[in-house]
Amino acid sequence: MQRYVSLTIVALGLIGLAGYLVVTKPVAAAQAEQSSAVFDSQGNLKLPDPHVFRRWVFVGAPLTPNALNNGKANFPEYHHVYIEEKNVQAYLKTGSFPEGTVIVKEMTRVLDPTFPDGSRTEPSGRGYFNGQYNGIDVTVKDSKRFAKTNGWGFFTFGHHPLPYTESAAEAPATECASCHQTFVTKTDMTWVQFYPLLRDKDPK
Repeated sequence: MQRYVSLTIVALGLIGLAGYLVVTKPVAAAQAEQSSAVFDSQGNLKLPDPHVFRRWVFVGAPLTPNALNNGKANFPEYHHVYIEEKNVQAYLKTGSFPEGTVIVKEMTRVLDPTFPDGSRTEPSGRGYFNGQYNGIDVTVKDSKRFAKTNGWGFFTFGHHPLPYTESAAEAPATECASCHQTFVTKTDMTWVQFYPLLRDKDPK
C-alpha cells in the first residue's frame, strides 16, 4: 500500500512539473516580445508601420505653429500621438508605462495658411487644419538599453514630407531627452498634460 501511495505522489509531482513548464515558458516568451519596437544589428530603430500604429490609441495632437512663435517654432507641426492600448491601460492603472512601450508622434503641417497668424477659413470656421505628413518621432521605454536617459530612447525619422528614412539611430540626449528630463520626469518622461486621456485618467 505504501509503495502505491509513493508512486502516486511521484506521478502527481511529475504532472505538476510538466504543467509548470508548459505554462511558464509561453509567459516568458510573451514578456520578451511585448514591445513593438524593432532594432537592427547596429541598434537603430526601424521605421514603425503606419498601417499598424495608426490603429493604436490616439491620445492627442498638440500644435505650436510658426505664426504664433515669431516664425520659428521648435515644433511647428501637429503632433499626432499614438500608444498601444495595453500600454495606455497600464499607465491609467499605475501612472507609468511598462517596459517596451512605444510612443509614436506622427507630424503633419498646418494646411496652407492664408492669414498672417497661420490660420485659414474652412466651412467650420477660421482655424488650423491638418496638412501633409511631415515626419515621425518615436520614443521607446527600455530601462537597460536607455539607462542614461531615464529609461527612454528617442528617435527621429525626419521632419520633412515623405518618404522617411527606414531606420534611425538614437538621438543625442541633448536633442530630446534633456527636455523631457527637465520638464516631465514625474510623468514617466511623457507630456501627459497635453493628452486628456492620460492626464485625466479617463474620468467616467
